[in-house]
Amino acid sequence: EENGHQNKRLKSDADEEDAEDQNKKLPKRKIVLLMAYSGKGYHGMQRNVGSSQFKTIEDDLVSALVQSGCIPENHGEDMKKMSFQRCARTDKGVSAAGQIVSLKVRLIDDILEKINNHLPSHIRILGLKRVTGGFNSKNKCDARTYSYMLPTFAFAHKDHDVQEELYRLDTETLERVNKLLACYKGTHNFHNFTSQKGPRDPSARRYIMEMYCGEPFVRENVEFAVIKVKGQSFMMHQIRKMIGLVIAIVKGYAAESIMERSWGEEKVDVPKAPGLGLVLEKVHFEKYNRRFGNDGLHEPLEWAEEEEKIAVFKEQYIYPTIINTEREEKSMANWLNTLPIHDFNSSAVEMQTNNKNSKKSSDLEGSDGCGDDSD
Repeated sequence: EENGHQNKRLKSDADEEDAEDQNKKLPKRKIVLLMAYSGKGYHGMQRNVGSSQFKTIEDDLVSALVQSGCIPENHGEDMKKMSFQRCARTDKGVSAAGQIVSLKVRLIDDILEKINNHLPSHIRILGLKRVTGGFNSKNKCDARTYSYMLPTFAFAHKDHDVQEELYRLDTETLERVNKLLACYKGTHNFHNFTSQKGPRDPSARRYIMEMYCGEPFVRENVEFAVIKVKGQSFMMHQIRKMIGLVIAIVKGYAAESIMERSWGEEKVDVPKAPGLGLVLEKVHFEKYNRRFGNDGLHEPLEWAEEEEKIAVFKEQYIYPTIINTEREEKSMANWLNTLPIHDFNSSAVEMQTNNKNSKKSSDLEGSDGCGDDSD
């Protein structure tokens, strides 16, 4: 009996080795994978090789690619070997419904099923397409669409006493929100909407194609709304700061004129909305599709057939995570409480001068002056 059991085990090991040998003989092909994931609990999309305490989406993806036999193990350690490129580097806690990665893999049988078998349920590969050998998902992408889901009480005026679960957004406030969001359209200097970029850095100029807030809807007794933004590309924290500034204006903390000022050269204090509600919805490859989409060899990078799967994933994993986390951790409510400490009126230069003057006068008077220490 023992021998029989051992023979079975040896046979299954041999079968696995045969399958691995078969895989090794398969030629590698450049493909793109359509990914959806819930970003809660992850330190963003991009892998930090050698830093295991910060888990990323790519850590789980690469592990699944190796275990399924799509890529050799050493490619997992050095991602350049498989020409890996993600389309968008989503930040900590940010989710995606339509992320695209490009890489070279062995096209094994039932490839999607095998990769998904080695992934947690909140990360799914929803589609795969062959692409040209020189394709790079980051460089070939000509636009990205993000959504931001937030509870509508974020737009309640600061002078009104609001019960979060009872608040409902009126038409007039929604119109004002949309008028402000539309101001972002076109090309502007967004150096105040990210960190470590100076006002004259050409890369701070970004082109926004559209930005609007949809009709509100109620989930778990709380009213939510979704803001959509489509742009050529975005800098770190840019979208969260764009939304944060609009919230500050609508709530009555900042004047509308701050938007024009924020695109100028002076440093403006722009608040950054929480990361929780941000979702990478879709990435666009319009130029690539025009050139290669109908050449008879390649398919256009459009995902109409996968749209239903994307919608189901969002309903199952993304929206419930945003709603439940908001209810439990109150990330938006807590962030709104920080808005009064921002200085929306003075420029950084004025603030420094005021701080120096108040320090001088308190030193002269010998008092323990409690000046404003906002940075």
